[in-house]
Amino acid sequence: MLRRALGKTLGFIGYTIQYGCIAHCAFEYIGEFVACSGPSMEPTIINNDVVFSERISRHLCRIEKGDIVIAKSPFDPKMNICKRVIGLEGDKICTSRPLDTFKTHTFVPRGHVWLEGDNLQNSTDSRSYGPIPYALIRGRVCLKLWPPHSFGPLNESPNGERITRND
Repeated sequence: MLRRALGKTLGFIGYTIQYGCIAHCAFEYIGEFVACSGPSMEPTIINNDVVFSERISRHLCRIEKGDIVIAKSPFDPKMNICKRVIGLEGDKICTSRPLDTFKTHTFVPRGHVWLEGDNLQNSTDSRSYGPIPYALIRGRVCLKLWPPHSFGPLNESPNGERITRND
């Protein structure tokens, strides 16, 4: 009887470890569900929207201008940010901070991307902290899941234009 109970316990532990490994690999290499907070991506993503962030693009170096990405914050590595890719390495970015009178030009260095929120008046982004290393990108947002009335792919820019991808 003890042997049978021990066998069932070890079997349960074995299945738990197997399913835990499968779940870890799925979330690490395929994608994850992310609840977004804050106003920086309005009107595209509203506070408390839930999106799916796929990670395959990041591993295959397929992040492009116009993509919305989830990245580690350059200020706090425990926090994620959700922003739109405005520039890739080598691009010249013409931008200004909210209080700047003149626009400045910045070149995005190798291995970095320039991120901005769609709500420029209420977004802390690359205009504040500069280009971020590509390695901080966790995944590309490809689908809005919640709320149900806005379920679908995120393939439009804030002004309603379709984002074209050069594949």
